[in-house]
Amino acid sequence: MRIAYLINQYPMIPHSFIRREILALERQGFEVMRVALRGWDSELRDAADEAERPRTRYVLRAGTPALLADMVGMLLRHPARFARALALAWRVSARAERPLPFHLIYLAEACRVARWLSEARVEHLHAHFGTNSAEVAMLAHALGGPPWSFTVHGPAEFDKAPIIGLAEKIRRCAFVVAVSSYGRSQLYRLIERAHWPKVKVVHCGLDPAFHAMPASPPPAARRLVCVGRLSEAKGQLLLVKAAKRLAKKGVDFELVLAGDGELRTEIETLIATCDLAAKVRILGWISGERVREEILAARALVLPSFAEGLPVVIMEAMALRRPVISTYIAGIPELVRPGVDGWLVPAGDVEALAEAMRVCLDAPVEALSRMGDTARERALVRHDVDREAEKVSKFLHGLAREGTPE
Repeated sequence: MRIAYLINQYPMIPHSFIRREILALERQGFEVMRVALRGWDSELRDAADEAERPRTRYVLRAGTPALLADMVGMLLRHPARFARALALAWRVSARAERPLPFHLIYLAEACRVARWLSEARVEHLHAHFGTNSAEVAMLAHALGGPPWSFTVHGPAEFDKAPIIGLAEKIRRCAFVVAVSSYGRSQLYRLIERAHWPKVKVVHCGLDPAFHAMPASPPPAARRLVCVGRLSEAKGQLLLVKAAKRLAKKGVDFELVLAGDGELRTEIETLIATCDLAAKVRILGWISGERVREEILAARALVLPSFAEGLPVVIMEAMALRRPVISTYIAGIPELVRPGVDGWLVPAGDVEALAEAMRVCLDAPVEALSRMGDTARERALVRHDVDREAEKVSKFLHGLAREGTPE
């Protein structure tokens, strides 16, 4: 079966889970066309991402004139379809965060995508994220493209559901994927009960290499690592404040922040203000291999998020036999069991976070090893990429046979 994946930007450092899903589907016999709006010139750190770039077709790479040519061509060849898609773009824009001109751009992008799909005889289109990529997929279908589906990750899609037309997209798609049961519940809230069977749960998958990783016991070093975009949602500012509390109590520790983002300057300033430069350091974006090295060099992963879907880095840390310190939000409690695989604290509670960090830092290595072993088993069972891709395969084949997903 020939399918296409549509992503806003691909490949991309934080979105390696999409690459893993695509490769897993190819191992199951699918032909997968990669289509991205942008990403042909983005910085990459992984050889696997570098290998994906030449395999990807970029909608915006040829520039505006080529995009307009596709739009005019679609109008001339299929005026009725174009009129329906234009009306849909206008209707979505009426309630949207962005004004009509942006949705006309999405329509132009959809004209190009629809042409590519037709030329390649693609039988199904799947988009990742419920934002503009899903709108382009929806418009491509209105232009005569194949059945389509999309994956919602959260939290941005849930926060902006009314202004990105998320409910409209679910009503018009063949099926929609949530990455956790929590995500599924949020989609149920948006749509009529008649559409609930469309909502499927497919977990983000781990790279098969994680299954073969040799056991590596937690280090004696009193080090914690946080991996993620430096942003409000990830809670690193609160993490630095928790680190300050530990330092004031004389607790010995090292905290490594791997990632970059819009809050980097503010976080660096807070580190300096709290006199933590000797204990807290920021690495910036690093490769997937380096991320694994940093996780293995730490006693635990700490991610005090305020809003999430289900962070891939948590399942990666657990697969590497490292406990996790995180928060009781979104899909995280579905994976991390407090006292078994790690520690969960109320989001925004700096005292509880600092205490969980202290308990982890003071825990015997043997206790951390036991937690790491159970964490690994749970992550590998729940997030096996081939098993999760098999779910997507089942939905696609069911759709091809019956016109609706199983």
